[in-house]
Amino acid sequence: MNDAHLHLLFNHIPIIGTIFGFGILIAGIVFKNNAVKNVSYILFVVAAFFAAISMTTGEGAEELVEDMPSIGKSIIHEHEELAEKLAIVLYILGTVSLFGLYANVKNHSKAKLVSFLVLVIAVIGVILAKSVGTSGGEIRHTEIRANATPTQSTETEDKE
Repeated sequence: MNDAHLHLLFNHIPIIGTIFGFGILIAGIVFKNNAVKNVSYILFVVAAFFAAISMTTGEGAEELVEDMPSIGKSIIHEHEELAEKLAIVLYILGTVSLFGLYANVKNHSKAKLVSFLVLVIAVIGVILAKSVGTSGGEIRHTEIRANATPTQSTETEDKE
């Protein structure tokens, strides 16, 4: 297994974990259920952990694919820049989530405040996760790029 394979294996976990954690946190806040909030906090910590792995494997994956036809360094650079921002947000989110988990377990008076702080950071994380996922997908899936053009075979099929 090379870094590109490992990157593809692990890079979805921070994105999906952040999105699911966000939805679960909203449910925990709405239903005033600390156990549900704790699940979201754990998901955010796991997402941060896998963000670190994704960043590590991303460098090796970049080296393997940047010179392939139809890829190019600029699209990878854009993805890398977005991924770095997401990783920082997820590291912060994971750390604050650990505080939230601790506050809930200890029934701390600031637990509710921490949950709203985590929610705000998670909103930023979800927005960045969407951008990172899209830019990563565009690296190999040229059909989803904004400047995508139909292939020669598709143009031929359309004429028939």
